[in-house]
Amino acid sequence: MFQDHCLLPQCTVLENVLVPTLVAQGGPEDARRARALVDEVGLGDRADHRPAALSGGERQRAAIARALVRQPRLLLCDEPTGNLDRASADNVASVLLDVHQRAQTILIIVTHNPDLASRCSIQLDLVDRRLVRTRG
Repeated sequence: MFQDHCLLPQCTVLENVLVPTLVAQGGPEDARRARALVDEVGLGDRADHRPAALSGGERQRAAIARALVRQPRLLLCDEPTGNLDRASADNVASVLLDVHQRAQTILIIVTHNPDLASRCSIQLDLVDRRLVRTRG
């Protein structure tokens, strides 16, 4: 997941979430999982909207659902809240951490946001070109 959500503007939220399943030629189970993820990130009532009709936080939550649709064991996030206002960033962080907890994924977040970093169980800081464990 990137700081910029990278959603396809011509596709709806649900279609964007389903994009990763196209290479695997997913079936009905992928469609059910995509719909469940859209609901889980709080966009069930916006599933038929295109990205231009969504707020920044909604776009990022759609990107979370898209990142999880193939049930990855590892999720890498590069500044997932960097383009969002504080309220949207808090909401996206909550969704990301809640989904991570339920899906039992390995979640690695790179961020400059100290509030987001403080919500992670293990925290590493880059100090003088070295990673230093500061929590966990």
